[in-house]
Amino acid sequence: MGGAQTRRLSPGFDRAKLDVMYFASDNWAGASAQVANALMNAGNGVAPAYGADDQTRVAVDWFSEVFEHDVSVFFVATGTAANSLSLSSVMKPSGIVLCHTGAHIACDEAGAPEFLSGGRLVTVPGARGKLTPDALEAAISRYFPAAVHHGRPVAVSLSQSTEWGTVYTVEEVSALAAVAHAYGLKVHMDGARLANALASLGCQPADITWKAGVDVLSFGGTKNGCWCAEAVVFFNGKKADDFGYIRKRAGQLFSKSRFVAAQFQGYFDHGHWLDNACHANTMARRLATGISQLSTARILWEPEANEVFAIWPKPVSARLKAAGAQFHEWVPDGLSDAEKPADGEDLVRLVTSFATAAHEVDHFLKALGK
Repeated sequence: MGGAQTRRLSPGFDRAKLDVMYFASDNWAGASAQVANALMNAGNGVAPAYGADDQTRVAVDWFSEVFEHDVSVFFVATGTAANSLSLSSVMKPSGIVLCHTGAHIACDEAGAPEFLSGGRLVTVPGARGKLTPDALEAAISRYFPAAVHHGRPVAVSLSQSTEWGTVYTVEEVSALAAVAHAYGLKVHMDGARLANALASLGCQPADITWKAGVDVLSFGGTKNGCWCAEAVVFFNGKKADDFGYIRKRAGQLFSKSRFVAAQFQGYFDHGHWLDNACHANTMARRLATGISQLSTARILWEPEANEVFAIWPKPVSARLKAAGAQFHEWVPDGLSDAEKPADGEDLVRLVTSFATAAHEVDHFLKALGK
């Protein structure tokens, strides 16, 4: 017989008992059962296209309830699209967006923010992935008084949580937003892992966003239990007037919007999104605690969300990968000399998700400790 071979599982096979060790990214996790069920149910019947359906209207109402504010919400397919089009909405000719040196928009989006917005990014260093008000103000003030040759700052982008797994507090976001607004700049938040930050802070979504001075938010669900659900959220409806055209021009208007809406309904219902994030954060703390107790490795700092950064000898990385562990070596840019790995050591990033099981963490720790 020709064609592909199908692997058959023996009777009694239980995937949950596999010694899996997936810590490469929370993007590797599938959809949670609650989201998957909502998505499946959305396939019944017919509904108007392009967001004119009841399910999309209900999902938008959910956003307003979650953020305790009348918001304008636009679904897009990816986090890169959410970030890039958010910045497009605030862009001006020769516009500049200031962000952290390690920000996802600067390092991992292949120039999409510049390509889709027509502006450019200027990066600002800061310890542990975070901007500080003084560094931000120094970077902005370089462009004042205005000179046509240099371009002009139009926005500041904050990652929450950051690419180093740290979390901005409400006070820190407010202080950065105050600097930005004093110069007439808008504040964008890359919230790909906003749920993890909220689970860490224990505050309300409104507190860390519009109440703290955020103007536009890239709201991510894909990393935390959704299949494909990202949104651009405006806290001032007037600022969203042109965004429908920006989204359409970029090819990000879903015809069957109800399938994204259904995911967000399942995601928000009964606080499911925060439960998912709490679990991911708990697994990260379990992982970090276990690593701290081993002589073979050390962590950079205690995790604040769902990312753990650890250092161990290079042969350990090869041994773990041979045993089936999945993770990424990380570039130590921006670390102090005391934090950087020594010669012969690897800096690695370990990411937990809503689907990470305790036995998966424990199996990894056992393999690491050998």
